[in-house]
Amino acid sequence: MSVMVLGTASHVGKSTMVAGLCRILRRKGITAAPFKSQNMSLNSWVTDDGGEIGIAQAMQAHAAGIPPSVEMNPILLKPKGDKRSQIVLLGKPVRDVHVQDYYKVTDNLLDVALDAAWRLKDRYGALVVEGAGGAAEVNLFGRDIANTGLARVLRFPIILVADIERGGVFAQVYGTISLLPDDIRPLVKGVIVNKFRGDPALFADGMKILEDLTGVPAIGLVPVTGVDIPSEDSLSIADKKAGDAPVRIAVIHLPRISNFTDYEVLEKYASVSYVKPGAPLQGFDAIILPGTKNTIEDLEVLIKSGTGEEIKKARACSIPVIGICGGYQMLCEKITDSGTESRKGEFKGLGLIPCTTILSGSEKTITKVKRVSSGHGPFLSHVSSVSGYEIHMGTTDRGNAREAFSGEGVVSEDGLLIGTYMHGLFTSPDVAAAFVTFLCERKGVSWTPPGPEKDPFDALADHIMAHVRIEEILRFF
Repeated sequence: MSVMVLGTASHVGKSTMVAGLCRILRRKGITAAPFKSQNMSLNSWVTDDGGEIGIAQAMQAHAAGIPPSVEMNPILLKPKGDKRSQIVLLGKPVRDVHVQDYYKVTDNLLDVALDAAWRLKDRYGALVVEGAGGAAEVNLFGRDIANTGLARVLRFPIILVADIERGGVFAQVYGTISLLPDDIRPLVKGVIVNKFRGDPALFADGMKILEDLTGVPAIGLVPVTGVDIPSEDSLSIADKKAGDAPVRIAVIHLPRISNFTDYEVLEKYASVSYVKPGAPLQGFDAIILPGTKNTIEDLEVLIKSGTGEEIKKARACSIPVIGICGGYQMLCEKITDSGTESRKGEFKGLGLIPCTTILSGSEKTITKVKRVSSGHGPFLSHVSSVSGYEIHMGTTDRGNAREAFSGEGVVSEDGLLIGTYMHGLFTSPDVAAAFVTFLCERKGVSWTPPGPEKDPFDALADHIMAHVRIEEILRFF
């Protein structure tokens, strides 16, 4: 059998719950593949065969002990702004579409999603399906391919997840179940109240009230946990706290920031702040320009806000600056866009590296990579090789600039300015620790890298099993 995890809203913890269930099932000797028919996110992952899927489904696959595949997230929408998104279908970009036009093709996309789901089920025997957003968006029922439309065909038992932290949990749960279509409502077999703070005993009567109101068993009250797994989308940035570590790193919070999961390991070692354009950069020990879905538009925001000049001043003061993917392109002297990613034209970059980027054609680089460090400079000299992935449009002509990694990227003569297309540079604990160690030594503060951590998916599974009547879910497998 299989199960479907729906939510009362976005950001209630569906992705985390699915990852935990995948690990729990693996421990029980059951292989279940994660599946999310439609995902909207700029945090993505490259599969072994060069496909692009949402990072949440990749992490869920790791929790399940199986390789990520494009069937796990057959439809990925990557927002570009102005109500337009790039459609990535079965791992490959197909076209940009306006939201109104997208809803005209959802019937066909539902067929694509269902075919992917059945292929996964045939391959692994069971699925843990994640819905999208809130399950009871009644205005979307006629074109829903991620919640009720999918549930109507799959007919899997549904576990509903609610977020008590945002308040109104009784209205969330009762309202969602009441608004579900008549043929979907009976599929709801359990309710999990997530993100609880305080003494669970104080909400025991609340769990009983939920059961009485809905007629559905309330099977779990899950406290907020410090377990760290990669964030699914930009909603998670608002939850991030910089902390008080002695080293401060600024990640520029571009309007269309992508793959900010690149820096979540650094968040454990240093005080990482996501700084919006226009906010001051004084006092930071390093600056990171991250990836973006629209390099030109975000570059213009950077320049108009004054942050571009602040980055140049920081570089002049020998503050380390690292640009990744779109951030690497912004560091160039010039970017030429043929209309591939945004509008046509030639645009002046920040000019910190003597390179030119050309965005032309429709071919998108989507590949896993393993590169050897050049070893040049005080940071890269402590890095041997790095595994990561590239997801980008365009190419960068490095000219005579020094390579940062074998065959790719740029590093300045002093080693303090690095540009690379490689996502995942800092997801390696060894590389992240090397960077923070370098910054601490530079600042004259002591720091000892932490020892190996427990597998976060095991910790997540332990947490869920401690607070959910898991047998109520296991009976569906």
